[in-house]
Amino acid sequence: MPKTPTLASLADDLASGRTSARKLVDECLARIADKSGEGARAFIRVDAEAAIEAAEAMDRLREVKAAPSPYAGIPVSIKDLFDIKGQVTRAGSRALEDSPPAEDDAPVVARLRRAGFIVIGRTNMTEFAYSGIGINPHFGTPKGAWQRSVGHVPGGSSSGAAVSVVDRMAHGALGTDTGGSCRIPAAYNGIVGFKPTQHRVPLDGGVPLSFSLDSFGPLARTVGCCSVLDAVLANEPVQPLQPRSVKGMRLAVPTTIALDELDDAVARTFDRALETLSRQGALIERIAVPEFLDVAPMNAKGGFAAAESYAWHRYLIVSKGDIYDPRVSMRILRGESMSAADYIDLLGARRSLIARAAVRIAPYDALVMPTTANTPPRIADLADDKAFTKANLLSLRNCTLVNMIDGCAISLPAHREGEAPVGLMLAASGGEDRRIFELAAGMETIIRD
Repeated sequence: MPKTPTLASLADDLASGRTSARKLVDECLARIADKSGEGARAFIRVDAEAAIEAAEAMDRLREVKAAPSPYAGIPVSIKDLFDIKGQVTRAGSRALEDSPPAEDDAPVVARLRRAGFIVIGRTNMTEFAYSGIGINPHFGTPKGAWQRSVGHVPGGSSSGAAVSVVDRMAHGALGTDTGGSCRIPAAYNGIVGFKPTQHRVPLDGGVPLSFSLDSFGPLARTVGCCSVLDAVLANEPVQPLQPRSVKGMRLAVPTTIALDELDDAVARTFDRALETLSRQGALIERIAVPEFLDVAPMNAKGGFAAAESYAWHRYLIVSKGDIYDPRVSMRILRGESMSAADYIDLLGARRSLIARAAVRIAPYDALVMPTTANTPPRIADLADDKAFTKANLLSLRNCTLVNMIDGCAISLPAHREGEAPVGLMLAASGGEDRRIFELAAGMETIIRD
C-alpha cells in the first residue's frame, strides 16, 4: 500500500484483497487511540463499534460482489456540525449537549454511507464554525501537522477534519466552508480542501453559520480524492478526472486585496508556484479585481455571518451564552444590532457583486491566489485577543472573497517538504466546479517542484 494512500489506491487494494475494510478501520482506530497523537483532540466522538460492524458488513458485501461502490469500506470523518442519526450534534459547543439526538443522518452523511464509506467519528471544530483558526476551549485544540512539537493552529473551522486526514485517522473528511473552513485547515496541514458551488450540495442537517454563504465540502489528500467525495456529496456520478495540461491554462492573479500583507513564506512559495506554472506554459496575468473592494464594507457590521447566525442563536445565546466561547459569542452578537434594512441592503449588494465579478473573471480559466495570507500561527501566541483577531482575519480574507461571489474553489499544498505550509487556491464563478478540479489535477504535482 502506498505511503500516503489515496481513495483510488485504497479502492484498488480493497478490490484486489490486499486489504479489507476491517483492517482499514482498525488502523484508523489505532491511530485515533494513540496517546502520543492528536486523536483525543481531533475527535469529539469515535464510533468504534459501529465502524467495525459497518466494515465487516462491507467486507461481506465485497465477497459476494455486492459492494455499493469501489470505495465501500473506506473510513471517513464527519465534522461535528452534521446530524448523525442517534447522536447529539454539538457543533463544537457545550451549549448543545442536552439537545435531543438527531432523528436522521444529514443528507450528505447519508450519501457517504450509501456509497459505502464508513463513519469513523465526529471531528472537533471551532465552536459553531465561527473562526478560521481552529481553537476550541471546550474540547481542546488539535495541533496542526507542521512543527507539532511547537504547536501551531490546525486552521478552522474544520480543524479536526484536516488533522484526521493528515494523521491517517480517516482517509477523507466532511467539512463545511462559509469563509474558508475547508480550504484554510487544508492549507495549514498540507492537504487538499474543496469549496463547491453552494447549490450543488444540500445544507439540510447541518448547524448553519450563514445560510447565504455555507457550503459543505471535502478535505482529503489529493485532488482526485476530493473529486470523488464531492461527487458523492452532490449525488452525482463519480467520473474519472481528466487533468488539464498546464500549457495554455489562462490564470488570473488578483492584485486587489488578495496579495496584501502576505507572510514572507507565503509570498515566496506563491511566487515560486507561479514561476513554475509559467515555465510549464500557463498564461498568467495579474489583474485588478475592484469588486473585491466591496467585501470589507459589506462585512463592516458583521455581514451575513453575524446577521444569520444571530437569527439562529438568539434564543440559545440568551439562556446559555455564558457557556459559549467569548470570541464566538462576540461575533454572533454583532448581528443583534443589524436592522432589516441593513440586511436587505446586504442582499442587494451581494447580488450586484456576484454579477460584476462573474463578468470580470469570465475570460480566465481560474483565479489563482494564496489560500491564506499567513502561515499557521502558534497556538500559544493567540492567547492575546488582538493577535487572535489579526491572525483570524488574515486566515479568512482570501477565502471569503470566493464565498461572497458564490464561487467554487480548491486549495492545493504549494510548499516543499520541511517548509511552512502554504496553500495555493484556484477559484472560479459558481458552476465551474468540474473545471476547477481538472485544472487542479493538472498542476498539483507540478507546483511543488
